[in-house]
Amino acid sequence: MPSTEPRGPRQIYQALIWSLKGLRAGWRFEASFRLEVYLCAIVLPLGLWLGRDAAEKALLCGSAILVLAAELLNSAVEAVVDKVSPEFHELAGRAKDMGSAAVFLLMLNVVLCWGLVLWTRFTP
Repeated sequence: MPSTEPRGPRQIYQALIWSLKGLRAGWRFEASFRLEVYLCAIVLPLGLWLGRDAAEKALLCGSAILVLAAELLNSAVEAVVDKVSPEFHELAGRAKDMGSAAVFLLMLNVVLCWGLVLWTRFTP
């Protein structure tokens, strides 16, 4: 049953704390997430510099941030699957593979976005 209490500053602050805990857990336990954060530390300033207008900047930076979000969701799925089904099960493996595929597709999206923006920039 949904909460009938209105959201106020205290609930918003608590949601922020939980989000920061999630980011910290991703950093601490997921090597892939750390690598993607390092790449974002390079890609985000570059995207802000290379983007000609707000839309290009948003496309270049936003595509990279989506990879981080998908990696966290993939890690969450893997943690829940490992907790619920510690032994191998076909459905558990499929869930993990699909989470990994989502991250991969968003990485392809980064390459596509950056490629198209840079292609238009450096071709006559």
